[in-house]
Parts: sequence; C-alpha cells; structure tokens
Amino acid sequence: MSTALPAVSLFRRHLPDVPQDIDDLNEHFNDPNWDYGRNSPTLTAESYDLDHKAKRADSSRHSTSDFDTESNADSSYDKTAVSYDKTELSQSQLWTSGASDYEDDSPYPEVRAAVSNTDDPSMPVNTFRVWLLGITTVFVITMANTLMSLRSWNFTLNTLIIQVAILPFGKLMAYALPTKRFQTLGYEWTLNPGPFNVKEHTLITAMANVTWMTPYVTTVFIVQTTIYGQDLTFAYRILLSLSTQLMALALAGLYRKVVIFPSNMIWPGTLVSCSVMTALHRSWDKNDKNHMTRYKFFLLCALGAGVFYWLPGYLFTGLSVFSWACWIAPTNPAVNAVFGSVTGLGMTMITFDWNSIGLVSNGSPLVSPWWAEVNIYAGFVLLFWIVTPALYFTNTAFAKYMPISAGIPFDNTGLPYDTSLVITNGTFDQDKYEAYSPLFLASSNALSYACCFAILPAAVVHTYVWYGRDIVRSFRRSLADNRDVHSRLMMAYKDVPIWAYGALLAISFVFGAVGVSIFPTGYPVWALIVSIILPMLLLLPISIIRAVTNQELLLNFLAELLGGYIVPGKPVANMLFKTYVSAPPDLAIYCLASMKQGHYMKVAPRVMFAAQFVAIITGLFVSEGVYDVIMKLEDVCTPLNVNGFTCPSASSFSDAATIWGVIGAKRLFGVGQLYNPLMWIILVGALLPIPLYILARRYPYSRWRYVNIPVALSAALFFPPFNGTQFTSWFLVGAVFQFFVRRYHFRWWMRYNYILAAALDAGTSICLVLIVLVTGLANNGNGLALNWWGNTVWQTTNDAIGVPWISLAPNATFGPTTW
Repeated sequence: MSTALPAVSLFRRHLPDVPQDIDDLNEHFNDPNWDYGRNSPTLTAESYDLDHKAKRADSSRHSTSDFDTESNADSSYDKTAVSYDKTELSQSQLWTSGASDYEDDSPYPEVRAAVSNTDDPSMPVNTFRVWLLGITTVFVITMANTLMSLRSWNFTLNTLIIQVAILPFGKLMAYALPTKRFQTLGYEWTLNPGPFNVKEHTLITAMANVTWMTPYVTTVFIVQTTIYGQDLTFAYRILLSLSTQLMALALAGLYRKVVIFPSNMIWPGTLVSCSVMTALHRSWDKNDKNHMTRYKFFLLCALGAGVFYWLPGYLFTGLSVFSWACWIAPTNPAVNAVFGSVTGLGMTMITFDWNSIGLVSNGSPLVSPWWAEVNIYAGFVLLFWIVTPALYFTNTAFAKYMPISAGIPFDNTGLPYDTSLVITNGTFDQDKYEAYSPLFLASSNALSYACCFAILPAAVVHTYVWYGRDIVRSFRRSLADNRDVHSRLMMAYKDVPIWAYGALLAISFVFGAVGVSIFPTGYPVWALIVSIILPMLLLLPISIIRAVTNQELLLNFLAELLGGYIVPGKPVANMLFKTYVSAPPDLAIYCLASMKQGHYMKVAPRVMFAAQFVAIITGLFVSEGVYDVIMKLEDVCTPLNVNGFTCPSASSFSDAATIWGVIGAKRLFGVGQLYNPLMWIILVGALLPIPLYILARRYPYSRWRYVNIPVALSAALFFPPFNGTQFTSWFLVGAVFQFFVRRYHFRWWMRYNYILAAALDAGTSICLVLIVLVTGLANNGNGLALNWWGNTVWQTTNDAIGVPWISLAPNATFGPTTW
C-alpha cells in the first residue's frame, strides 16, 4: 500500500462535495431556535448518510462488537452526490422534514467524523489498569508541569501527548497481566479483563485533562512565601487547594444538563481527542485497503510536524518571529511599529511556528468552526489594526512614549513600572506613589483590558438572548428527553445525582472559609462568598460559548478589575479573590470537556466522576509536595538559584496583584483617569448582541446569525503578546481547512481533518519538549544557543528591543505633572 499522504485535489470543483442541506443545518450552529424537541430543518436520509454506520431497527443502538468508529465518508458518497443533484429542498420543506432522518446519528458532520453512534455497555472501564495508569499519569504530569512552571522553560506536558503515550502501556498491561479472577467482598474482579479498550483510554485521558495545569492557587502560595515572606501552614495550603480545585468539579457537574447533554453543544476541541481515540484504537495494527489508515496518517503528520519544528523552534528562530521588513530597516520607527512581530502590529502576517499559531484562540485553526474564526479575526482587525493605530499615532494617553504593543505597564520615563517603589509592608503607599509615577499602558494593552472587561457582559447578554429558552428547557429536561443518539445510548448507565455536586460545592466553600480564616490573609468571608457567586453565574455563558465555538473566555481580567474595588489595598486578598473568581471556572471547562468526551465515548458517568475526583485530589497533593521540596532550596525564585527555579509566573502574578489590588483599577480606569474613556466599550459590548439578535430573527437565513460579539471581542484576550503575525497565519490555515477543504473536499475533511489537527499539535509539543530538554540541559544546564544570523537578526531590531516612537532625553519624563 502506498505511504503517500492523502492528496487534496488542486482543482476547485464547480459544486461543493458537501450536501447543501448539511450546510443549512450548520447555519443553526448558534441559533437558539433550533429545537430538538420538535421537527426542525434537517437532512434527508439520502444526503445525510455519509458513512457506512449501519442503521439498525434497535433505536438504542447498543452493540457487543469490538470498538468500531470508522466514519467512512466514502461508502455512500455516490448516493450522496445523486441526492445532492436531485433534491433541491426549499427552506419551507426543510422546516417540515421529519426528525427521524437524523435520530440514528448526530446531525453534525463534525461529530459524525469523530464519534461512533454505537456502544457496547459490557466493555470494561472501571479496571485495575485504569486506576494504575491513571494515577501514575496524574503523578507524572502534575510533578513535571509544576516543576516546569517554576523554571523559565516555556513548555508543558499536555493531554494530547499523554493520550498518545499511554496507549502502548495499556497494550502492554493487557498482554502481560494475569487474567485470573478474584472475589473480594462478593465482587469479582481481575487485573486483566481483556484487550485495552477505548473507554479505559478515555478515562485515563480525562484524569490527565483535569490535572495537567498546575493548581492556580499554588502561584499565590509562592508569592506569599517568596515576595511577602509569609510562613504558610500546611493546613492553610491544603484547604485552599482542595477548595478551589473541587469547586471546579462541582460547578461543572451543576451545568451538565445545559452544556453536555444537548447535541448542539458539540465541543469542537473534544472532537480532536475523540478522533485520536478513533485513529489509535480503530486502526491499531490494521490495514485499510482503500485509504491510508488514520493511525498511519497521524504518525506521519506528527513526525513531519516534529521534524519541521526544529527550524523555527531552534535552528532558525527568525522563522518564528518572521518580521522580514524589520530586518531590512531595523531602526526605522514606522516600519518596526507596523511590521514588527514582537512589539509591533505584525503586518508581515505570517509565521512558520505552529506552536504560536496554535496558541491563538487557545485552539488549532483546524478545530474551531469557520464562522467563529471569521468573528475572531474580524474583531482582531478592527481592534488591533484599526483602533490601536488610531490611538497610538494620535498620541492618545501619551502612547508614543511606549511601544505600540506591549503587555507590561510603564512609568513616566518609559521604563517598566517598578511596583516595589509604591509598596510599604505589603500595602499601598500614597506618598511613594506620588513621588514615583502614575502607571501607563501601551495602546494595545489598554484597549485589550477594556475589551476583556466587556467580554463578560457581552457574553451574558448574548447567552440570554440566543440561548435563554434553551437553558430553561435543558434544566427541566432529563437525559431521556434528549433525542440525540449519544444521549440515548448514555441512558444505559446510572447518572451522578445532582446533590453529589451540590454537596461538593458546599464542602469546597467550607474548606475555603476555614482556610482564609485560620491565616491572616486579609480576605473576609463575605468577599469569598462574592468570589464564589460570580463564577457560578458566569460559568454557564462561557461554557456555552466554548461548547459551540471552541473559544475560551477568561475571567481573570474581570477578577482583577473587581478585586481592586472589593478588597482595595490588599495584594494577598486581591490574589485570592482573583483565584476564586478565575481558577474554578477555568478548570471547570476542562472537567466539562472531559465529561463531554465521556459522553461521546459512552463512559459511565459515575465512573467518570470518580476518576475526575481522584485525579484532582491526587494532583493537588503532588503539586503541594513539589512546592514543599522546591521552597526549601537556597535562593529559590531568584536569578541566583543554581537549579534555575526562578519562578517567572510568581513575579508577574505579584505585579498584577500590586497593580490591580494596590494601585487599583480606579487609578487607571476610574472617572477622570487617563483610560476612563475606553470603559465605554463595556456598554457597547453589552448592548450590541441585542440588535444583532433582532436582525437575525428578522432575517433568519442571513449571515447575521453568525455575528457573535463576545467571540469577536475575545481576540483581545490574546494581544499582546500576539499580533497580526500569529492571528493572520491562524486565520489563513483555518480558511484552508475549515472553509475550502471542508466545503470542496468534504470526504477528505471528514476522514482526516481532526487527525491532522491532533498530529500537528502532538508532533510540535513533543519536539518542543525535546528541544528544551536537549538544548536546555546542555552546557551544564546553561543551555546551548546557536548564535548565527537566522537566530539573531530579529533580536536587534527596534521591534524586538521595544523602542518607542518618541524617545525621551536622559532624566526626562512624560505624562501629567500631578497624579
């Protein structure tokens, strides 16, 4: 069989090879009127059947066969093509089509491409292998990522790496462990129930998914210890860790009915993981007569991505920061401001670094829906390429004395703001502040903060007007009321009662209240209650947007803004407020994503709950153990530490706490302050979803339904440091695969798109780890750098150095004379 990569025809077809009625269905991606409880615009049976999944008379679709999720988009394509030519249904005909046409599979081709519409309830999942491999994986990934977070090395072991790496160990255990059966308290069990299966693999991946990020509150402990010199007790640390981590699982469980059970909550990022599961288990040690297997395709693409990443990642870093115009004119202020890829606008518009491309929007451009990518890029162009230059070149708020795009605050000499000069004994000193300088933000940074403040009001309004009725209906429904095939299949398993998540939330609150009370944090219990209520209210809109668009909305900006008003002048209390507002919903999103993957892969909900609970508990104890060991090292969290544990995140976290908790948002965005006019964006962002919704209702088949204000504003979450270089590359890749290939080469897209997304991410991530380990540990731990033109040309430009448009004379200042 040929090993050539699957080819995509270079010739554009006159007609798309995706049926028109599938496109019609996808136009309801974020349409709140798409009601699965009654007849809806749907697909004909002929045009819908793009794979060979046999339709059975049994609506439960349970199967006792081995795992088989091959979404073969070719087997009935001839029939599909005929149907496309014959059936030109009007919109009214679509609205009256019978819902039975899609009851045996998901109406979304994205889901059908990645997920099986059958299940085998007898497949073992709560096995010895799961708990041994799962707990071991949690231990390794948490320890490694906690250690790396304390160093300046910018990499982590992510879930995708673990997902790929764990399969050989599972296969080995299935081969080597004895199959003898044991009886314990009337329960029969065995070390080896048979072949390592996809459900076991899914559960281990879910355990890694909720623990690969270092607990957020650990950074607070490091700041308290190293910067404020506080001697923290173990009880205080473990209580707050348990409180913040378990609260995430509790919040996730409370909203399962809304963001997990409905079929329109597809979670595009989760589909990538499901596709990898399909490739690994369906194609392991098997050949495909008609196509390259997805497993082989995954391996070849991952290998190619890993080998290529050595170029922009180490050998020729200029390919990552591809500001070629600045290389030609390294000191020209206009060229560097417009074309710069570090502190400029990035109008060179291309990078060859897949790692930086994938970080835009927190997801691969091969995963997010095309309409969502258009929203994000349109928001970026408007905000970063139109509004930001307008602010900068008119010298609004003294912007020309700073780079056009920088993520750090500045003082009135144009240097980075030194927060230690306005602090006395951990509290704000007004006299020192007046003697030093007000705080200034680069144009892009100030605009980014204002837009990030506006995202949450916009998300709340957007969710209410678009999804309000669906949310109410989802809370009233049970799993049995969902006609989606995956929900019907999950009825074979007992669900987790809602009171279990409610009890977990209450326990988390008690742990938090005791923790902040037994240690002098300056954080009152009433503020803790406020910081718990906020994420409870806001998790629903941000999780719906994540489930539909794959776009992550963060609460840390809102937490910083509100924290400065709720606990003013107290940096430790501000850090805790920010932690409780932003960390639990952030982890809850990962918990929900794992629940959705378990929903797709038909993992029993109670087993999933137990696995997530055990993983979170194990992970936080491992993280605290690493903290105890590292904090005993000499000169830890300083540049003098011989092991390189400089704690870079702790320094930036402390600075943010000082800026927002001590200096406070009132001195930046309050009435009469320098950046106050930008706060009008909050009102505009909150109101815009309403007329757009009205237009979409008035013209239900127009493009108005695709305009999503919170998603468009979410571009501001990523600039700075990202700019046009990363955003444009991300958008172009999305245009190729999510628009062109999906529309004109639909069979190829169905079979390989998500596998390609996973392979590019996995290959790049593994190569990044190798580069850091091989080159970072060389030369006695001092690193091994290649000093040649390709790695230094971009470092000597005004863009890389951060030279402003107007440079001050020695000892000169800018800005107001009083503050």
